[in-house]
Amino acid sequence: MASAQHAAETNPARLGPAKREETWHRLGNETFDLVVIGGGVVGAGTALDAATRGLRVALVEARDLASGTSSRSSKLFHGGLRYLEQLEFGLVREALRERELMLTTIAPHLVKPVSFLYPLTHRVWERPYTAAGLLMYDTMGGARSVPGQKHLTRAGALRMVPALKRSALIGGIRYYDAQSDDARHTMTVARTAAHYGAVVRTSTQVVGFLREADRVSGVRVRDVEDGRETEISAAAVINCTGVWTDELQRLSGGRGRFRVRASKGVHIVVPRDRIVSESGMILRTEKSVLFVIPWGNHWIVGTTDTDWNLDLAHPAATKHDIDYLLEHVNSVLATPLTHDDIEGVYAGLRPLLAGESEETSKLSREHAVARVAPGLVAIAGGKYTTYRVMAADAVDAAAVDLPGRSQPSITDKVPLLGADGYHALVNQADHLAAEHGLHPYRVRHLLDRYGSLVHEVLASADGRPELLKPIEHAPDYLGVEVVYAASHEGALHLEDVLARRTRISIEYAHRGVDCAEQVGALVGEVLGWSPETVKREIEVYRARVDAERKSQSQPSDEAADALRSAAPEARAGIVEPVS
Repeated sequence: MASAQHAAETNPARLGPAKREETWHRLGNETFDLVVIGGGVVGAGTALDAATRGLRVALVEARDLASGTSSRSSKLFHGGLRYLEQLEFGLVREALRERELMLTTIAPHLVKPVSFLYPLTHRVWERPYTAAGLLMYDTMGGARSVPGQKHLTRAGALRMVPALKRSALIGGIRYYDAQSDDARHTMTVARTAAHYGAVVRTSTQVVGFLREADRVSGVRVRDVEDGRETEISAAAVINCTGVWTDELQRLSGGRGRFRVRASKGVHIVVPRDRIVSESGMILRTEKSVLFVIPWGNHWIVGTTDTDWNLDLAHPAATKHDIDYLLEHVNSVLATPLTHDDIEGVYAGLRPLLAGESEETSKLSREHAVARVAPGLVAIAGGKYTTYRVMAADAVDAAAVDLPGRSQPSITDKVPLLGADGYHALVNQADHLAAEHGLHPYRVRHLLDRYGSLVHEVLASADGRPELLKPIEHAPDYLGVEVVYAASHEGALHLEDVLARRTRISIEYAHRGVDCAEQVGALVGEVLGWSPETVKREIEVYRARVDAERKSQSQPSDEAADALRSAAPEARAGIVEPVS
């Protein structure tokens, strides 16, 4: 038992409370090759890319891993059908190659195939036109692990998706993409970077840049939990802050090579039984496309695409956004959805490269990387699916500032934590379930969230069988998952667990409020919270949910933002904006 405890304490990928003091000491006392700013998927991917090249890396994030855009996407690994129409063949080919890598090598436990029906509404020209596009989609990425397109008559399409109005289509084509829990995937990328030696620390905000003559030589950071500050020395700094790119650029005192504009995307979550279907759907809108995506016992419907110039940390969905989604999805559903059907709502900001057009849907999803000053690289744009390519490009751009010769990127061959042994464990799920007294479906659910780390998760319940019971008001999750989120996955606040380590905040109509006390008590045990701290965490979380609910009844972005941004911040020490 003692050796197991020692192994847990020395596990570099264990982002627990004991690790925070150690990482703070290392940040202030070691010299790094690279400091990566931003704990979204691009920042986590950049830290992993650099660490697996043999570089000494520190990753700092002001809030939580995936707390911005990377927990609020459409949760797809996809080539992007609409980019074919925009003739962005290179972007689609690159994204499809990444989708295949995720499904087969990098994250088969986290990324799964998902089918979509494309309803046809025009006779004669639409089927061959769409089929040609999907043929390219099926073949551009090289080898593939998902089935090719399948053509359906109207009757066949309605058998697959009985929820559709008969008048909404004349036929259909089914095709496949892939999906993942974005927040869990991002967190796993960050933990994998830590496994390979990166120093990963959240609640650590960059408040200044260090300089030697004309070059950037590191950053000054503040621990937003306790207010301490320290300096991190590095040969180069990479700004991976997405929609905060321009803000960090101003803080560095230099001019950026590109501008980033925030486009708001809103999604709603409804129960699975509200739309009777065996498949997801992709629907054309006047400006873009609308996805209806299967998500466990739910559907995710999204997304909107509108300019956002307000609070970057807490984008707010309005009644107008929600009405837009309901109106478009109801145009094809036989039984329309109502506001009462909505279990969850989330809004995220896409960091788009600013072009000349004012329409956000026309702005580029291609990424840009630039050495904006000696020792400082910025990367922005792109899409979740191509995070690994973006990360490699960012490290390549920083190589000129690094001592010695940089090794090439190898992350196309590096599985994320939990991938190795996953397929064998799926075959052994019944045995594992019997061993722990769980239903096999529960073990399969855990395997699709943790992969081969499932043993480590279940070990957290040793001597505490009550942790293997479902959370009372969120029965899709076990108590042990909450404990593991705080002990191994870097969760520091109740919000981190309810909104990102689990998706309780969007999967239940109570948005996590009804289980906040139970979850808060479990997190508090691990993090050593006093009863007063537990009470404050619950109050802050409830205030967040209340503010979000009220903002979602407002008619405009400004009114919604005023309500949402008035809610207390879980990380009270955060400085916004940093410049």
